[in-house]
Amino acid sequence: METINSPLVEYGVANFALPGDGTSGDCHVLIARPDGLLVAAIDGIGHGEEAANAATTAASIFQNATDEPIISLVEDCHRALRTTRGVVLSAASVDFTHGMMTWLGVGNVVGGLARVVPRGSNYPEMLLLRGGIVGKQLPPLQAAVLPVFQGDALFFSTDGINGRYVETVSPRENPQRAADRILQKFHTATDDALILTVRLVGIQK
Repeated sequence: METINSPLVEYGVANFALPGDGTSGDCHVLIARPDGLLVAAIDGIGHGEEAANAATTAASIFQNATDEPIISLVEDCHRALRTTRGVVLSAASVDFTHGMMTWLGVGNVVGGLARVVPRGSNYPEMLLLRGGIVGKQLPPLQAAVLPVFQGDALFFSTDGINGRYVETVSPRENPQRAADRILQKFHTATDDALILTVRLVGIQK
């Protein structure tokens, strides 16, 4: 799900649904906000139609957000998903005007930021994940804020992708080629899978 102006970002997404389920329980959101961008990767618990329904419900809440803080959005998802299997998710809100990003994760959706100019290490800065399930057991939420720069690459992946791919991420790689490569090489083949890569090209700072 995305409604985004191309000058703000370059992005790529690749996903896989387990054969026989018909639909993936993993989805993503990429939507423009006033002066920025909202990004999320959502993994419905389990797989199949029930997982997809939970993930789609959460995605619709993000899609309909305008300038609501990211913690409030996750809390909204938690309330809306109480009668579903629930989801795990990671999300980020990017402020292009001030060059700042706020992000958080509940569960095991990996998130990272690959710097176009490394800050002491070529290894991406990783999102701190908090255990829990949105809709079932929500942990205390605390978002982290960090600066972002023109050309930095944000990425999210669900647990159908082996986390070793993180070492191969480069902000200089075409985002769609990166997503396709990561899915092909690091997909575990035991679960639905999604990889989303977003290069930030609209930073005004």
